[in-house]
Amino acid sequence: MSDADSTIFGVVVGTAGHIDHGKSSLVRRLTGTDPDRLPEEKDRGMTIDLGFAPMKLADGELVGIIDVPGHEKFIRNMVAGASGIDIVILVVAADDSVMPQTREHLDIMTLLGVRRGIIAINKIDLVDEDMLELVEEDVRETVSGTFLESAPLVSVSAETGEGIDELRNSVQALVRELPPRDDGGVFRLPIQRVFSSKGHGTVVTGVPSSGSVKLDDRLELLPAGLSGRVRGLQAYKVQVEKARAGHSTAINLADIDYRDLHRGMVAATPGYFRATEMVEVSLRVLEGLPQSVVHRMPVRFLQGTMEAVGRLYLLDCQAVEPGGEALAQIRLDEPVVVAPGDRFVLRQTSPMITLGGGEVLDRSRWRLKTGKDFVVESVRRKQDALGTPEAFLTSIMHEGEMEIHEVDQLARRVAMTREDVDACLARLQSEGKIVAVSAGKWVLGEGLEAGGKRVLDALDHAYREDPYRISVKVLEIKDRTRLGDAFLDKVTDDLAASGKIEKMRGGRILQPDRQPEFSAEEEKALTALREHMAEHLFDPAKMEDLSATISVARDVLDRLQGFLVDRGELIRITSDVVLSAVAIPAAVKKLAHLFDTDGAFSASQAKDVLGTTRKFAIPLLEYLDKQGWTRRNGDRREIRQEKLEELS
Repeated sequence: MSDADSTIFGVVVGTAGHIDHGKSSLVRRLTGTDPDRLPEEKDRGMTIDLGFAPMKLADGELVGIIDVPGHEKFIRNMVAGASGIDIVILVVAADDSVMPQTREHLDIMTLLGVRRGIIAINKIDLVDEDMLELVEEDVRETVSGTFLESAPLVSVSAETGEGIDELRNSVQALVRELPPRDDGGVFRLPIQRVFSSKGHGTVVTGVPSSGSVKLDDRLELLPAGLSGRVRGLQAYKVQVEKARAGHSTAINLADIDYRDLHRGMVAATPGYFRATEMVEVSLRVLEGLPQSVVHRMPVRFLQGTMEAVGRLYLLDCQAVEPGGEALAQIRLDEPVVVAPGDRFVLRQTSPMITLGGGEVLDRSRWRLKTGKDFVVESVRRKQDALGTPEAFLTSIMHEGEMEIHEVDQLARRVAMTREDVDACLARLQSEGKIVAVSAGKWVLGEGLEAGGKRVLDALDHAYREDPYRISVKVLEIKDRTRLGDAFLDKVTDDLAASGKIEKMRGGRILQPDRQPEFSAEEEKALTALREHMAEHLFDPAKMEDLSATISVARDVLDRLQGFLVDRGELIRITSDVVLSAVAIPAAVKKLAHLFDTDGAFSASQAKDVLGTTRKFAIPLLEYLDKQGWTRRNGDRREIRQEKLEELS
């Protein structure tokens, strides 16, 4: 870190207030810098865009001040600046008192989560003491019940300099009460300005909302999906080697054309953020709003330096009264880049009045249905967990309760570094809330339990459908449970380890000691079937013929045959050829003897040795090929000697 970088305190101060109440003049007095940089601003005498200026504290450290526009036409620019503010100076002109944008700016600061501030009554040189007292009373009434209710109130004149030292001291006192922003986490900078600097190329500016960036780091520019290398950094016009959250920062980017970038985009550490057109939010509607906010109404979504038009979908109600709260999904006409915990402002499309705002909870993966309890429960779980990393990770995993979650995937969902996510997961594992599947893969403990119950229910359902069954194919269980392959494997492994099921070769599972209850007639038929299959190893009768021979209904005999296949006593060679399991080693021994005496043998020779017909000989030989007992060479077969050891 450079010496210059160490003198910058990571806290941002911002102005707010009605147009022409002297915000820029106060910033000029506090910093010695004119925040109005655009020619149009100087011509009109009003702030149109954001202005930045460093203010030097008593010990020489710098703190940034953002001057925001007061005119209602530039609320978007005001929100862009306010999104990075830690402390606000609410400016009220003594000769105007509280005006419409005073109240709207106060509302917006509240919605954006600003919790500390100072009230500056400016232009006191234009009024007498009686008028000043009335204005102070009006201001205190306006801020009553807000985060500024107990804020310091300083009377100043930007014109004469009266009260400026007291205001500077008040600002410094509040700054010292706040710790500088943590520079840990994933770097993200909402872009406020883009331009090309002669001899340097593309430059983007803004206040990073999280993390830090160093020279030669690569950054991703979203939602465009572009990438650039950091070739230069400035914080408050001072060259630095590292910029961090809370610094007004300029980044010189290589490998990217400034014409491809614009305000509202985000520069971020690659791989952590993705653009989305659907955002889950907790919404609070402003008190004093003349109408309710209703389901499916068109809105303007303002977050960071970005504004997008979309539609509001209320999830737990059809309308929100002024002062009320709701959970919602906002579906936008263009992609935006947000993270859980981001503050936003919602405005009406026409006329453009501020409706409310709140916090981003998640980037939706699909459209959410209104009025569905499971949807509301999922979104509310995220709302309750916001601000607690372990709880929020758990809420995300609950959304895919019966899924396996990868660390990289979770890091992207919650916009946390891989290392931070690993640490949270380790704590959750120690608390028994999650279970490791393999390196970097985790599953919710409750999900495993629910998945196990679903598998056991599916197995029980299969047994009720066919009481003769012993085992059930895992593929059938998958169809019944709709669980993913990897998750199902983990569930069945755990169930097998606990003795609740047994896993068989061939992708089948069964309940331990599963034994159907047969009637006396069925037991007799079962004995007859076993005896027939043992006696006719290579040429059993057709089921319809055997049914008549032993006087058992064909459907009963088919179920009994399936039962013996499940038990492994019979083997289904093809759909219509079933042989005793004993027939396989017996056939191999006979064919091995044939091979020893005559060498490679034909299907006809095999048929004769086994004393059967081509109907059974051909499927049996093909089965032996697949199982590796025999090897086909043209129209002849050889016995694989290495396999014969399995028979000894």
